[in-house]
Amino acid sequence: MTSALYISLSAFLIFWLSMKVINLRRKHRVSLGDGNIEELRIAIATQLNAVEYIPVTLLLLVALEYNNASLWLVHALGITFICGRVIHAAGLINTRLKQRVLGMQITLYTLVALAIFNIIYLPYNQILIWLK
Repeated sequence: MTSALYISLSAFLIFWLSMKVINLRRKHRVSLGDGNIEELRIAIATQLNAVEYIPVTLLLLVALEYNNASLWLVHALGITFICGRVIHAAGLINTRLKQRVLGMQITLYTLVALAIFNIIYLPYNQILIWLK
């Protein structure tokens, strides 16, 4: 399953962002919340943003592969999505607004593209049989 590659890469990204939060919590001795520390607030927001967008996008990627889309399309969208997530995370962490916006645009456009391609690649013959 090709999408497993992008699921794994996303897991590594979430792990990296989580470790950033954990290390900042230790550094600033904050067990819950952000302790009113801007650096920690940004790290938490970055981690949460990844956790918000990654699952639904990966579900769409798996569905696209399951619907027998060509592997080059699955790879193209998977690579684009991972790049968008990394660009966005780096932009948030380094407080670079243009990078953050670019990463979010890539993420959202990939999400929409996956939704559209899934509708195109749906096995309509099976759906019609089910509806009868």
